[in-house]
Amino acid sequence: MSKEVKPESVSLCPLGAAAAPEQELLCIFGTGDLGRSLGQRLLQSGSKVVYGSRRPHSCGPLPIGAQVLSHAAAAQSSSLVFLCIHREHYDFLESLAPQLKGKVLVDVSNNIKKNLYLEANAEYLQRLIPGAHVVKAFNTLSAWALQNGPSDASRQVDLCGNNAEAKQAVAETATKLGFTVLDRGSLSAARELEDFPLRLFPEWRLPLHIAIGLTAFFFFYLLLRDVIYAYVDQGKNISFRIMVSLANKVFPIVSLIMLSLCYLPGVVAAILQLYRGTKYKRFPDWLDRWMLCRKQLGLLALGFASLHVLYTLIIPIRYYVRFKIAANTISQIKENRTSEFDITTAWRADSYYSMGILGFCLFLLLGITSLPSVSNALSWREFNFIQSKLGYLSLFFCTFHTYLYGWDRFLRPTTYKWYTLPGYMLSLVVPSAVLVFKLLLLLPCVDRTLTRIRQGWERCDPEDDSKKSLLT
Repeated sequence: MSKEVKPESVSLCPLGAAAAPEQELLCIFGTGDLGRSLGQRLLQSGSKVVYGSRRPHSCGPLPIGAQVLSHAAAAQSSSLVFLCIHREHYDFLESLAPQLKGKVLVDVSNNIKKNLYLEANAEYLQRLIPGAHVVKAFNTLSAWALQNGPSDASRQVDLCGNNAEAKQAVAETATKLGFTVLDRGSLSAARELEDFPLRLFPEWRLPLHIAIGLTAFFFFYLLLRDVIYAYVDQGKNISFRIMVSLANKVFPIVSLIMLSLCYLPGVVAAILQLYRGTKYKRFPDWLDRWMLCRKQLGLLALGFASLHVLYTLIIPIRYYVRFKIAANTISQIKENRTSEFDITTAWRADSYYSMGILGFCLFLLLGITSLPSVSNALSWREFNFIQSKLGYLSLFFCTFHTYLYGWDRFLRPTTYKWYTLPGYMLSLVVPSAVLVFKLLLLLPCVDRTLTRIRQGWERCDPEDDSKKSLLT
């Protein structure tokens, strides 16, 4: 008898509607910019979206594929409701308490200013509908961020709430949209989340204050030395030089000082660690704050350096410069004299420009690598090499550039107008100190000890040793 041979195959079920997972239905109250953008993102991620509106038949354009129902019907159909409406319109929600009981309410509202109400919007919403589970989330994202996705905008969604399961449901939805989630705790953190969008450049405040202070100080200082001194002492009106010449002195001075302020806290931190003999003691608060704003200090310094470059490029086309060159040429022709070529001045001028170009190019490299899109593509060793090693080299080139600018002017009595130091001398104080201390830290005996401390080694305290010996 012949045995029946069964084919070694497995029959597959057709991929029909029955095999596909059921799509989750999510509800959105509010058909404004944020509500439409959120609905579009949810639809793109595979969720079903239903909008709740007080005018279901005339609520304006909505994403294709979304349904529009009344508030009550929409709330009844979904277990998760996004509230994309302002706090002053929350009153109608009280009448929907039966439909919203046991539902997760995601409050995405913000206020126009801080401390506008006694309690946070989310806390007020929880008190208004006690049977629902209120979660504060998505309020730190804009409609633009939701439209473009996490690749071109903020990647983080902060949330808070009193119910762990409700927060988990919102977190899963945010993760499905491609965002990372940060749980801020209970609903009492809602006010802090609502204040986030109202903050205006919080990390830039200290650097901006420093930049404005330095700019104002050196502007009036140089105005006194250059313009007012020439008018009082020599009777010359050179006020026209305020717009270009004076500004082109202020910009490089502020840029060099702010660049050195980026590296000074690192030097101070190293000295503190050497003094304490350990890395496990916390730095002072002012030093922590200083170190956290180094990126902003550097970018502002790069901005001032760029202005210095632009102002320098227009020098040859200025009326004052062209007039002075023409007058000097005519004077030499009338007096039948020529100027001899000075090789020392040529070396100094070429070195001066060369150091400035090299310093600015490295400065640009530091600014480019500080961008998140570039720094994320670098390893920590590569990023540290550019920001630290090449950063100090850029500071050296810029400082040397300034020394070449001054050259032997410090020997001339006319340099000290009204017994005051010129601006370039004042700008050299901080960067020179930073470079000198950095060279001292690079000495083998110092660098070896500092490296051991940063690897976890601690210097024994003689007083602690004496106490231990007494106890034993």
